[in-house]
Amino acid sequence: MKILGIDPGLGRCGFGLIEIGQKTRALDFGVVTTTVDAPLPARLLELYDSLTEVFDECKPEMVAVEKLFFAKNITTGIAVAEARGIVLLVAEQKGLPVYEYTPNEIKKSLTGYGAATKTQIEEMVRVHLELEKKPKPDDAADALAVAITCSFLYKMGQDNKYEFSNNRRKK
Repeated sequence: MKILGIDPGLGRCGFGLIEIGQKTRALDFGVVTTTVDAPLPARLLELYDSLTEVFDECKPEMVAVEKLFFAKNITTGIAVAEARGIVLLVAEQKGLPVYEYTPNEIKKSLTGYGAATKTQIEEMVRVHLELEKKPKPDDAADALAVAITCSFLYKMGQDNKYEFSNNRRKK
């Protein structure tokens, strides 16, 4: 089973593809970026095109996305929400189930502690995927953490998934 984890962002959107089986392993990870000084519609199109390419190359069977949470900067929160919309759109177009997790759910699933630091999360991603070093950049490590969380909770039967119904999703 291939799970594509996404850490949404307008300027930098992290992705991480894992495969679960006998053991979980990283297949690919990185970030897609948009042109900082481009108008918003152009940036959203860049993100859409890049994510469509990632989905086509990775061929995931499910998608795990970090849920939007309270942002200190409302402008940043809106940009992340717009990026999440693009992620959800591409997943819907590809007919893929989408699982969503809050930052606390991700931290708890990887470390057992909902207030874990970024460094602790990166280390646990490295350990779970048996990588030689922590994945970089941070956005990619976060995306892998979302995918790992999905693999844990999926195996345990906990469901944070949108279901298909006549091409519409229901929670």
